[in-house]
Amino acid sequence: MKQESKSAFSYPVKVGHISANPVTVHVSANDAELRALAKLWRVDGVSSLAADLQIARWKKDGVKIKGEVRAHIVQTCVVTLEPVESDIREPVEAILVPEGSRLARQADTDGGEMIVDPDGPDLPDTFTGDTIDAGVVVSEHVALAIDPYPRKPGAAFGERIESSAADDERPNPFAVLKDWKKD
Repeated sequence: MKQESKSAFSYPVKVGHISANPVTVHVSANDAELRALAKLWRVDGVSSLAADLQIARWKKDGVKIKGEVRAHIVQTCVVTLEPVESDIREPVEAILVPEGSRLARQADTDGGEMIVDPDGPDLPDTFTGDTIDAGVVVSEHVALAIDPYPRKPGAAFGERIESSAADDERPNPFAVLKDWKKD
C-alpha cells in the first residue's frame, strides 16, 4: 500500500506500539474528511464513515487489521440523475508488512510464473517507516464497495430507440471525386 503524504482520511498507528494482543479501535471521519472522501471517491456526498477495528501484530514484523467499516454515501442515479443514498457495511481485513519483508512474497522478476488463487487471501500490503495508516485501509475498503452504476429503486431505462438504415444515410464525401479524371 503506497501511502500518500496527505490522505483524505488518516488514522496513523505506530507499529512499535502494536502487540500480539489485538487492540480495539473506533475511527470516524470528521466533516472535512467526509468532504475530501466524497471528492476522492467521486460521489455527491459522504454523510458518515466509521469503523471498528482490531489491530494486532502479525507474525514477527507485520500488522493485521480486522473489523467492519460503515459508510453512508450519496450518488447520482445513472437513469434519472436523481440522488441515490447508499449504506455500505463491509468487513475489513488487511495484512501489512514492512517493505522488503520476505512475507510480502513479491513476484519473481526473472520471468518465473506466479500462481495466484483468486479465492485465496490477498498478498500483504507493504508500508515504509514505523507507522501504518489504518484510515487509508478503511477508505480503500469503502471505495471498493461503492456501486459504480447506482440506480434509484424501480428506475429503468426506457425502450431502445433505433434508427432505420434510411436515417443513417449520409452523403459520401468521396462522391464528388467519382467524375474527377486524372489528366
